[in-house]
Amino acid sequence: MALEPVILNDGNKIPPIAYGTGSKMKFHDITQYIEQAIEVGFSHIDTAVFYQTEKYVGRAIKESGLARSELFVTTKYFQGVSVEKSVRKSLTNLGLQYLDLYLIHQPRVILNLVKTWNEFEKVQQDGLAKSIGVSNLVNVEQLEHLIKVSKVRPAVNQILLHPYNYHEMKPILDACAKYDIVVEAYSSLSPITTYPGGPVDSPLKAAAQRIGATPTQVIFMWVRAKGAVIITTSTTKAHMEEYLAIANLPALTEEEVASIDAAGAEGPPSDFVSRLCGNKMTLAVVFITMLLVYRCFGLGRMGY
Repeated sequence: MALEPVILNDGNKIPPIAYGTGSKMKFHDITQYIEQAIEVGFSHIDTAVFYQTEKYVGRAIKESGLARSELFVTTKYFQGVSVEKSVRKSLTNLGLQYLDLYLIHQPRVILNLVKTWNEFEKVQQDGLAKSIGVSNLVNVEQLEHLIKVSKVRPAVNQILLHPYNYHEMKPILDACAKYDIVVEAYSSLSPITTYPGGPVDSPLKAAAQRIGATPTQVIFMWVRAKGAVIITTSTTKAHMEEYLAIANLPALTEEEVASIDAAGAEGPPSDFVSRLCGNKMTLAVVFITMLLVYRCFGLGRMGY
């Protein structure tokens, strides 16, 4: 059984789970992993100019032999060149005539977001992208201003979302729901991969036992309960199959979702930093690295 597609505010449909090519895959030849993802059943592939993986996505798509209509491809614009020049280069890298979804990757670093969005509207009008949206836009006022002055409302907002930051993201989630903007969630497995041993573990385990799932699958079911599209990745075929198998699982109950929310509101494990620094060798490496960065670049340049 396949998961039902999600309807966007422009009438287009988006598959509810995507194979992402960011994270640890950035800057690497990942053709074999994309081919494997397509082989096991992923039809939605997410890439970005910044990831430098577009050409590998294009190679895997070509090797798959699938019709263009069988795949949903997303890429993201990064500032530095005009939108039209960038999208056409992305299409060349991907070997495609059009994108299914084109996103502004980091709106907060765009000098003139409205002007850039107007260029995105033209990309859609010219048929180079079926749907357009944003990524990492978490400021509600900025989103509402963009909607107010634009002709086309963003169809998607792709954000970092997991149980430990859900309450922080709640305002932008509510705003997206208000304006019929579909949220895509990335790094949702953080409670398992980054913050293991935290308060979320218990409700995840309980729900997993009830529905015969893994904690990983429960997190993805939680994401679906929030109405979001899942962006995930793996280099392991078994994990890819595990992710797609959520299509065969029953939905979480309202009580299970609420329990995960409440546990997430407690925050990640309080001893996360202490566990990191409890190892004297790790602490020494961290200290020396920070000292070297400080001496080389100065304190004022140690931002993100």
